[in-house]
Amino acid sequence: MLVLGIDTSCDDTSASIVENATRIISNIISNQTDIHKKYGGIVPELASRRHIEMILPVVDEALKTASVKFDELSGVAVCHGPGLIGSLLVGCSFAKALCYSKKIPLVAVNHLEGHIFSTFLEEPRPSFPFLALIVSGGHTCLYRVDDFGRYRELGRTRDDAAGEAYDKVSKLLGLGYPGGPIIENYAREGNPKAIDFPRAYLPESFDFSFSGLKTAVLNFLKKEVKLQAMESQYINPPLPPFTKGGHGGITNSELRTPNSKLLNDIAASFQKSIVDVLVRKTEWAIKKEHIRRVVLSGGVAANSELRKRMKEMGDEREAEIFIPSVLLCTDNAAMIAAAGYHHLKAGNIAGLDLNPKAYMPLL
Repeated sequence: MLVLGIDTSCDDTSASIVENATRIISNIISNQTDIHKKYGGIVPELASRRHIEMILPVVDEALKTASVKFDELSGVAVCHGPGLIGSLLVGCSFAKALCYSKKIPLVAVNHLEGHIFSTFLEEPRPSFPFLALIVSGGHTCLYRVDDFGRYRELGRTRDDAAGEAYDKVSKLLGLGYPGGPIIENYAREGNPKAIDFPRAYLPESFDFSFSGLKTAVLNFLKKEVKLQAMESQYINPPLPPFTKGGHGGITNSELRTPNSKLLNDIAASFQKSIVDVLVRKTEWAIKKEHIRRVVLSGGVAANSELRKRMKEMGDEREAEIFIPSVLLCTDNAAMIAAAGYHHLKAGNIAGLDLNPKAYMPLL
């Protein structure tokens, strides 16, 4: 069974050919980081316009790399949400047109479902049931997975996702976009215990909250770096954090210096707070659900400190931890094709009236 996966949920245009949900034959990704980094985050309109430009050449390259023709495909799997609605429209419209013209079955895949089944594209593969922690720029959620299509949400973020917090704090520090790899790089030279940033554990809940942590970083900077007057209420997107001027504080240029001990300590302490909460909540879920298999996925799962700490926790709890390779943690069409294979087998064929949804629960 050969499935063409298409993902345009955010800022990456991706197409992939996957065989039987386990073997990647091709996985092509067109990244838009250079377009959005000057703005400190993703600009939805620019993302959707770029998808329009790249969707055809990316799909064509995926087929060419796999040496597969349209009539060899068992189906086309497209991500129809959640995500940026303009971006999703491009992928869904292309997939529907392709399936209509070539008479190929179309299946709709939830983006979160794709992240869960990205782990099945590599060995070892988890057996059911397992816990799934999805951590990305748009999502931080914890699920119990009993089988394909059988998901129970244990917890989700009540405000910012973990990856979103990384991006906003990176912008606050003047480091740029994307925040995850930048902060991780600075954190390597910092002391994670230098600053005691808060951890919102939300007792008796598997939900997550990271907006308070982001505000704590801002307040720390206002106090310790002696910023000039800023608006009292934090807004989204963040205010420009530093202004040059003689108030005895650290200037923009000084704080951005890679050798700045303060900057390294802020990054390391912030990262530790995020990782502590993610690992502890997963540990609680292992105890409560009596399941000793955990799948970690999503863009933030590429973070080396989170991967290390999660594996250490798994060793302590005698739990198996499954983490995809870094390429499969970030958005990609191979994971959409993998989940789409199971929809095809179950006969969950989508109609040509399929519409994307920016917000969509994983049922």
